[in-house]
Amino acid sequence: SYQQINHSCWYQRRVRGSQFKRLEHQHTHKSATHSFNMTLLVVLTTLIALCSAHVYFKEDFSDANWESRWVVSDWKKDSGESGAWALSAGKYYTDESKERGLKTTQDARFYDISAKHEEFSNRGKDLFIQFSVKHEQTIDCGGGYIKLVPADALDDQKNFKGGEKETKYNIMFGPDICGYSTKKVHFILHNKGTNHLIKSDIPCETDEFTHIYTGALYPDNTFKVFVDGEEKKSGTIPDNWDILPPKKINDPSQSKPADWVDEKMIDDPEDKKPEGWDDIPAEIVDPEAQKPDDWDDDLDGEWEAPKIPNPEYRGPWHPKKIENPAYQGPWVHPQIDNPEYKDDPELYAFDSFKYLGIDIWQVKSGSIFSHFTLADSWDDVKGDIELVNTIREGEKAKKDEEDKAKRAAEENAKEEADEDDDDTDEDDEDEEDKPDL
Repeated sequence: SYQQINHSCWYQRRVRGSQFKRLEHQHTHKSATHSFNMTLLVVLTTLIALCSAHVYFKEDFSDANWESRWVVSDWKKDSGESGAWALSAGKYYTDESKERGLKTTQDARFYDISAKHEEFSNRGKDLFIQFSVKHEQTIDCGGGYIKLVPADALDDQKNFKGGEKETKYNIMFGPDICGYSTKKVHFILHNKGTNHLIKSDIPCETDEFTHIYTGALYPDNTFKVFVDGEEKKSGTIPDNWDILPPKKINDPSQSKPADWVDEKMIDDPEDKKPEGWDDIPAEIVDPEAQKPDDWDDDLDGEWEAPKIPNPEYRGPWHPKKIENPAYQGPWVHPQIDNPEYKDDPELYAFDSFKYLGIDIWQVKSGSIFSHFTLADSWDDVKGDIELVNTIREGEKAKKDEEDKAKRAAEENAKEEADEDDDDTDEDDEDEEDKPDL
């Protein structure tokens, strides 16, 4: 297992020197020495690779005893607003033991749960955050994201919570769907007491099948977001989050000159209003209107013909526009270096990760979370990407089978109903053919 590899690295480093000396002593001939050197290179490369990669947390629920590893929060229990979790592979699956996960089971509820893992820092290392989620209920409004929490933010996992006084977290990552306006992948980084949301809208998947989301932070202050292994967004953290103050600000000592001309078009001074323009009324008496025959001037008053819009009326006159010869263009405020700006090459880095939690609200329940991984190597997450992509194809095949069977059943029911109608019509005809007694 990854854990066994990680814990044995120190031992491997300690003993491999003496092992290599014994190997060299045994290979005394020239050809044997060459073989030894090749073996040494392979072994050394393998050990370095094994000892450099590290998986901090992995959960796929192949062990059904999930309640020994995950703690359901007490938040919202007193008010009856907390939802119940269950272990499920959902409606469509091929191998239940490899496809199950934590499922939300009650509508219009808060869901808060967390798992503890070994404490670590990603300073100077890559960090890969990955998990899968299946919105089998065809979700209309609800979260599907996770939070990574530092050790000092949680003294008891039963106190993990959201809301206005939410548990402090380092990173929030994953899909969020609500109506037509919100269908995106959240990526929030905490910095100096403030949670900063990524500025770009990264689209998420909205169907009823399993999808896997991967977020990556790198020591060069860059990031990447993958959905089903396909890169959706990448760049630098300073450019994609408003964490740092701007490098440049408007020069406070400068302002637009009072005589600056930024009006591009002006009235043509040569254009004149045509004579009689204002003499044309907006409305005229309807020439086709006639006084009603039953109109009584004594009772109804003097009859006045109704008015209609004048087809010759051209509205208020305005001189035509021409380009302003004095136009200087839009005024651009001169900028200066921001004295408050200070570069931070470690926006990606956090000193402590200790818990992985889910804190969401769902109008319609049925989401299934699984295939969690926290690691510092792409090699440790790509396997689950391939696995989930295969799982999704299996789910689609199962749904297609069900849809075909459903259509066949509906067609059979329709045919039977038509046959019953035909039999009824024949019975009615027989009754009509019988002679009256």
